Amino acid sequence: MIFGIMPIGLPELVVILVLALVIFGAGKLSGVGKALGTSIREFKAEVNAEGDGEKKEQQDQVAN
Repeated sequence: MIFGIMPIGLPELVVILVLALVIFGAGKLSGVGKALGTSIREFKAEVNAEGDGEKKEQQDQVAN
């Protein structure tokens, strides 16, 4: 049998969420989710800003 990365199905996801709820508790879990969402939002904004800066530089080089 080959041991590799297997896809996570619904039963596995439910077990992970229940364990997270038991470990962190309901109050802390919502804070963790909020922090994760904020981090993802900031990361996307930085990636988009970096891409916009590169596009502007390329347009400036083409114009010159």
